[in-house]
Amino acid sequence: MNQQIRCHLHDIENLLREADLWQHQPPSEQALASSAPFAVDTLTPLQWLQWVLLPRMHALLDRQGALPENFAVAPYYEVALADDLPVRAPLLNLLNQLDAHWAAL
Repeated sequence: MNQQIRCHLHDIENLLREADLWQHQPPSEQALASSAPFAVDTLTPLQWLQWVLLPRMHALLDRQGALPENFAVAPYYEVALADDLPVRAPLLNLLNQLDAHWAAL
């Protein structure tokens, strides 16, 4: 099951890269240190996805650490993503798949 989670993480990254939404410069350390949920006070939703969620989830999987329970990010992104974002539908689809696999753990 962890391999499926990792595949979903890679699919999300690939989608962002293909859509040219992958950033090459990280946000400031201060922005990344936000304690607000999804760092809404310092990062855009796509920045949080790229610079916080994906690396943290890969790190947990790498060290076979305990995975978070009651994990769901798709509901936030359904609200946070602009309706006119070209990759909105496929990204939400991938995030829903990630949430579904996570819930099955």
